[in-house]
Amino acid sequence: MNGDVWQGRVDDAQDFDSFRYHQIVQSSALAKPCDIGLIGFLCDEGVRRNFGRVGAKHAPTALRQQLASIPWRGGKQTVVDFGDIICEQTEMEYAQQELGEKVAGILTTGVAIILGGGHEAVYGQYLGVRQAVGPYASIGLLNIDAHFDLRPYDKEPSSGTMFKQILDKDENVHYFVCGIQRYGNTTALFKEAARLNVTYFLDEELSSAKFKQSLQHFLNAHDVLLVSLCMDVINVTEAPGVSAPSPFGLQARDVRHLVRQIMIYEKATSFSICEVNPLLDSNSQTAKLAAAFTNEAIMSSLQKM
Repeated sequence: MNGDVWQGRVDDAQDFDSFRYHQIVQSSALAKPCDIGLIGFLCDEGVRRNFGRVGAKHAPTALRQQLASIPWRGGKQTVVDFGDIICEQTEMEYAQQELGEKVAGILTTGVAIILGGGHEAVYGQYLGVRQAVGPYASIGLLNIDAHFDLRPYDKEPSSGTMFKQILDKDENVHYFVCGIQRYGNTTALFKEAARLNVTYFLDEELSSAKFKQSLQHFLNAHDVLLVSLCMDVINVTEAPGVSAPSPFGLQARDVRHLVRQIMIYEKATSFSICEVNPLLDSNSQTAKLAAAFTNEAIMSSLQKM
């Protein structure tokens, strides 16, 4: 387990109002009721298959280390760290199945927070959400990302195929992605997005009235929401330690606003944060930012409880 990671500054050992994350997070290898359940996904096999820069499997530990000393601004809700799903060698598909089982268990009582790992974590997240809500519920896949991740998977799945895999197998889902880079995706991928009826907005369109209206409609249109943030959507100056950096990426403050707006919805079941690569990070800058986004997702989720 990760008890040794949850440590940091102590302002007061007794006064709850002075507590930080490491003083309130419980660690458990067994299923137990919780309001917020954390699960790490130690896998970047999908990134390797997608010819990206590997290293994201080290991110869950780095994110916990950065999250540990953030002041706890929630109430007496329970936050449980259920440890890590570890991808052994190239067994990505098995790891995704394991992640799905863990997510489904967390969703029986609370919100699941997945610490990736490569963005292939989303497929395991989806498996867990679908298991928890049953076969007929409408799932909204909401992704903040520079890339569609709609590549073909006839040879093998990767970190660039998950959303196509989900859309191909499940007619009760719809995909909304914001932050798309015009020159970060091929024409073929834009055509595939149109064929699959994907709702998408380019990075330069996120301040438009059309985007705000479309997002609001999407939030209201589905029974549950699955939310994912790929850190390569952030401008490289703020997030250098990612698998595929974006020189024209979004500003962190704008992404923080999106996370808050989305995760406060009652329908938001889960949040995954993916593609932090500690091996390429500078002074833990990207891990700190990812931990801050994770905190925002948790705090927004607690407001609806």
